[in-house]
Amino acid sequence: MKRHITVLAGLFLITATATLTAQFGGGGMAGSPSGPGLGGPMLKLFGEHTSFTANLEFQIRQAGSSDPMIMPGKIAVSDGDSRFEMDLMQAKGNQIPPEALGQLKQMGMEKMLMISLPKKHHSYLIYPGLESYVELPIDDPDAGKTAADYEMTVAEVGREEIAGHACIKNNVVVTDQDGKKHESTVWNAGDLKKFPVKIETTEQGHNIVLLFSDIEFSKPAADRFTPPPAYKKYDNMMAMMQEIMIKRMGAGANGAEK
Repeated sequence: MKRHITVLAGLFLITATATLTAQFGGGGMAGSPSGPGLGGPMLKLFGEHTSFTANLEFQIRQAGSSDPMIMPGKIAVSDGDSRFEMDLMQAKGNQIPPEALGQLKQMGMEKMLMISLPKKHHSYLIYPGLESYVELPIDDPDAGKTAADYEMTVAEVGREEIAGHACIKNNVVVTDQDGKKHESTVWNAGDLKKFPVKIETTEQGHNIVLLFSDIEFSKPAADRFTPPPAYKKYDNMMAMMQEIMIKRMGAGANGAEK
């Protein structure tokens, strides 16, 4: 029983982090993970770059902590829709219990795909190792907004090199129609048509950094934003977890009887 609790604790931490990322991106949900959504005010930071693929290192340092949680992965973006795929075994940070990661791998849950579709107001949390996924609602009222719904002011504060790219470091303030401001520090690469290779902000007291590399500006295929047809759909995360736990405990009991 203890190891099952450890797994759930580790999974909760990871999905809670994904939720915060989604809220940072605009298009987050109340209590549901969706990955680094790039809808809402975040769209404005990317300018003309509405579709691309890249490696993404997502860092979050919780309030009061000096040690960030680091989650590398791959992201695909198409006109506000996003797909973030990651291997949880690559995650780093003292907040992640090693035992939880080991158990998640045994359960086939170490690889995750998080697809956010703000204009359709839903997202998918997909586990390839289980051939299963959960469809989740997006409750954020800003989810369906476009870059045109926001105003942006940019002030240069310096020049730095990020991963071999000469960048202009800017303080950027994005303001919505209600006057709410979203402030970020953005490093725009001159050789990539001002693509924001690094974005840093603070959300709910947490420091958040997005680092992009190996950027390609081709439009991702539409089928990358839908779950595989053969995968099993669950209505919520709890239903999927309960079924997995029951199967594992049943398998353990049968093994003990032999």
